[in-house]
Amino acid sequence: MARKIIFASGKGGVGKSSLTAGVAIALCEIGFKTLVVDFDIGMGCLDLILAADDTGIFNWGDVINGICEPETALRTTIGPKLLVAPTSDDVAFTADAVKKMIASYDRDFDYILFDAPAGVSGGFLLAAECADEGIIVSTPDDVCVRVGQYAGDKLYSLGIENVRLIINRFNKKLTTHGHYLNVDEVIDATVLQLIGVVPEDRKLSYCSVTGMQILLKSPAKSAFYRIAKRIEGINVNLVI
Repeated sequence: MARKIIFASGKGGVGKSSLTAGVAIALCEIGFKTLVVDFDIGMGCLDLILAADDTGIFNWGDVINGICEPETALRTTIGPKLLVAPTSDDVAFTADAVKKMIASYDRDFDYILFDAPAGVSGGFLLAAECADEGIIVSTPDDVCVRVGQYAGDKLYSLGIENVRLIINRFNKKLTTHGHYLNVDEVIDATVLQLIGVVPEDRKLSYCSVTGMQILLKSPAKSAFYRIAKRIEGINVNLVI
């Protein structure tokens, strides 16, 4: 069975989708079959970030509604396989229906990563129903940390006990000058175990337009590999 991990933030604009894509690519490149599921119904962008092939016409909602077979809905990308989000919500998208749809991919992958939308309703709840583990993505500022803690608490309340933290867009210089929270302050505020720190990387900001190919060599890509290894239980030194 695949390990199923929800990536959530509580607040938009923290770079969660690019981070989810980066970790998925890293997992693929170290040898794991990985599927990413975009749960941002109506506003999904992972097909752009992952440079998905442009021949696919189906999404995971089509699988639920019996319009296509599970295999047909998969998109090929520069790394993992991808299930794109439906363009609109549907009464058929119940928790049970979504869990059944995800179960149809269970045997074919080592990891299934869920990119949840901002907030703690709608697609977030559907993704959480399918997940066994959670990762909260937060930037090191008071607003994102507060809503990140709330999102983490929500995952715990839904029965997901293994919830960890990634600090994204960390700027060591600005943190030293007191403009942002430091690593320990973010950990203390969210009350979550840290699994990785991704440095601020200008290239990563462009990925929603250019795709992840731009990260051939970058600090962010190195951080994604360290996170992927830690997810696998490999002891990797923290780099800040």
